[in-house]
Amino acid sequence: MDRVEDLHEETSPVLKVGVTGHRSLENEDALARDVRKVLGRIREIAASRGGVQPTIELVSPIADGTDRLVAREVLKDPTARLHVPLPFPKEDYMNDFESTGSKAEFEDLLERAYKVEVLPPTSTRDEGYEQVGVYVLDDCDVLIAIWDGKSSRGRGGTAEVVAGARERGLPLFWIHADEPGVITEELGGGF
Repeated sequence: MDRVEDLHEETSPVLKVGVTGHRSLENEDALARDVRKVLGRIREIAASRGGVQPTIELVSPIADGTDRLVAREVLKDPTARLHVPLPFPKEDYMNDFESTGSKAEFEDLLERAYKVEVLPPTSTRDEGYEQVGVYVLDDCDVLIAIWDGKSSRGRGGTAEVVAGARERGLPLFWIHADEPGVITEELGGGF
């Protein structure tokens, strides 16, 4: 399922924002406010460096929780776009979403994506999730993480993706999952 549709001509630079984080979130309303603050800060920094407001392209596999929370906030901007790397073929990936509401939301966001890519097959699900985490890091200019600061619960988990961003000097905005309102900026090598 590779699809690329150019929805508008490029009139401004594109800033690719990756996302990682937990699938189960408490305090979603407070975390959504934090995501809006982070997006504002990202736009502010990018504009101060380039003089132009960039088009935000979210790079996200749109899993439950963090991925979708950030996608909903990003897509409130009509100029933003969504790039979805899938760790598995769509039907297989949807088996990881428990409720019909979750599956419907996934389908809705997938329909709104300007680009959808299915990544190459892997031997295990953990390897698939690890591969999509690396893909997000490889393809983004800045990373947003909603994370509790604890070790990963499996390969390709949030802690590993955050560690990868830090190793690369990728700008990171860490929204503390357990402490809404607490945001750590790690600008690394800059935008």
